[in-house]
Amino acid sequence: MARIPPQPAANEVYRLPPKLFDARCRACWFVAAALALVVASFWSLDLQWARFLSADALARMGRFGAELLSPNVRSAFLAKLLPAAAETLAMSMLGTLLAAVAGLLLALPASKLHADDRARWRAPARLLLNVLRSVPELMWAVLLLIAAGLGPFAGTLALAVHTTGVLGRLFAESIENAAPGPAFALRVRGVPEGRVLLYATLPQVLPQLLSYTLYRWENNIRAAAILGVVGAGGLGQMLAFHLGLFQMAETGSVLAAMIVLVAIVDIASYAARRAMSR
Repeated sequence: MARIPPQPAANEVYRLPPKLFDARCRACWFVAAALALVVASFWSLDLQWARFLSADALARMGRFGAELLSPNVRSAFLAKLLPAAAETLAMSMLGTLLAAVAGLLLALPASKLHADDRARWRAPARLLLNVLRSVPELMWAVLLLIAAGLGPFAGTLALAVHTTGVLGRLFAESIENAAPGPAFALRVRGVPEGRVLLYATLPQVLPQLLSYTLYRWENNIRAAAILGVVGAGGLGQMLAFHLGLFQMAETGSVLAAMIVLVAIVDIASYAARRAMSR
């Protein structure tokens, strides 16, 4: 016997689907404003698409790409490339580690732990984090090169200072967005605030903090290569040297080494996330 579908109640009111655009829809106005900014950006910039897509430009780009795809794999060059790659990896790893520790220390005063927390140091700590991450790594490297001299030490400190600002803000947001239930349960029992943070808040946000740290480590490999342009060592110094001499085979080898390093960090990040999710 066929089942009769339930009939609507007599007082039930059917509602039409919302309009695609409503004057009272804030999200609609936001999207419209963003589209207007995109159109204004295209209109205000001198984008010479005809010159960019010309046959001569495409031919030169193809020739440049073909030279990059024929890297130098001679043993004499690889003997210089491998230590530089190891130096870049060490710079990114140490800089990220220092930034994770300093970022967590600054994230604690920069976050409001609960509703009754006065958070007196929240505004100054967030201002400091804003300053640290607003100044690019390249500028930090130039400033630190004056004090520490040429070499990977200044590059490592530059990465650590800038990444501290980035991770500190991300860590503070994670701590503030943690579920308040476990921490509240400990506070009503008179547990000190330090233990509440250690046993209730940090275990919740630790996977997210690790994910942010691993992602910034991957970014710092590219940043470490850029810092080498100003004399901070590593692959960036080799990249600036060979690219300045238009030695495309050697430049391609340096770029390939950077891709390999990023892939290694990506695999390590994936393995760490899987290990923590078990």
